[in-house]
Amino acid sequence: MTPSTDRNQELFERARRLIPGGVNSPVRAFKAVGGTPRFVARAQGAYFWDANGKRHIDYIGSWGPMILGHGHPAVVEAVQKAVLEGFSYGAPTEREVELAEEIVSLVPSMDMVRLVSSGTEAAMSAIRLARGATGRSKLIKFEGCYHGHADALLVKAGSGLATFGNPTSAGVPAEVVQHTLVLEYNNVAQLDEAFALHGKDIACLMIEPIAGNMNFVRASVPFMRRCRELCTQHGALLVFDEVMTGFRVALGGAQSLYAKAIPGFKPDLSVLGKVIGGGMPLAAFGGPRAIMEQLAPQGPVYQAGTLSGNPVATACGLATLKEIRKAGFFDALAAKTATLVAGLKAAASAESIPFSTDCEGGMFGFFLLPQLPQNYSQVMQTESALFNRLFHGLLDRGIYIAPALYEAGFVSSAHSEADLAETISAAKEVFQALSSRA
Repeated sequence: MTPSTDRNQELFERARRLIPGGVNSPVRAFKAVGGTPRFVARAQGAYFWDANGKRHIDYIGSWGPMILGHGHPAVVEAVQKAVLEGFSYGAPTEREVELAEEIVSLVPSMDMVRLVSSGTEAAMSAIRLARGATGRSKLIKFEGCYHGHADALLVKAGSGLATFGNPTSAGVPAEVVQHTLVLEYNNVAQLDEAFALHGKDIACLMIEPIAGNMNFVRASVPFMRRCRELCTQHGALLVFDEVMTGFRVALGGAQSLYAKAIPGFKPDLSVLGKVIGGGMPLAAFGGPRAIMEQLAPQGPVYQAGTLSGNPVATACGLATLKEIRKAGFFDALAAKTATLVAGLKAAASAESIPFSTDCEGGMFGFFLLPQLPQNYSQVMQTESALFNRLFHGLLDRGIYIAPALYEAGFVSSAHSEADLAETISAAKEVFQALSSRA
């Protein structure tokens, strides 16, 4: 296909004249891997078709929300009905109460929940609530964890534990991140030292229990246990960012997995998104009643949103949660994901290409490394050029994975055994090609 007939390229050139970088979210631009992003024309089930009409097996799923695949009939029906009733009211609805009831029933750490429109908004609001509830200013986050693009969270590690982070984005003044301490993921000794130095001033510790923006890195059980112990000991709130993992790795989220390993474990606040909206702009944060009642209009911590609890988004989310609650759903989803990663690992191993992988529920990650990394610095040891060749090799064969080696992948209930087999077969071809070029 010549450039003049490549609709993806034509659209990208048009977009770059009007939209910074040609995209409305940076990773979509293929900047890390090179080439032209695929402009999606339509999607159904486990597939999308790009502007050239080429079908791709989709392992991004809108970065996680499409756990049922695209266009699930029950979800489409619920959304169509809601649209006919009205797009937005700026007033309370029964459906947002129903969604709150559903979320609280599935997440035992929550007594109350506040609906918002994006994961960034939910994380930002949870931090404000933690600061208001504790009367403290400082927060801990971990290198490689992403909690949205709020100013206080766009920060990299400082020069030592006695110092706080430095901005990672232009437009973020140093004084905005002066209360953010960035630690190494899965480093218990560093965690202990940080609380020893700053414990009385720490409002909250925010963590992705499975870091999906390092591809897929789990917090170890000893590390998570220590996070809980130190927060309890020093009066800080443990905030779980489950925007990605919530209702994706298990019906009760990642916190339900840690509760099985750590008796009595639960976070103080949880941040949710993606799956709870079923593909619509919807997120939430919640926790115990005593903390959540600090929010306006009941308490002094202000938070508001014109589109919060949007009636179309809540319809989409409710229909999605109803489907994933069905008996056997997560067992079947986890089995598909395990089949995929096992096949990818076998294909790489057959060509002696270093490869490690992990998965939980419908979320997976892989690394072109001999062992699974435990933190961001280890993730960064992956050879990006090799990943880029793998990405484009799969893309050419109609397999769409994240266009960056730092992003997790997602399997949906719509992926068939044939889709998984086609993906593994394509990976074998690509790994063979990579091996012959080595």
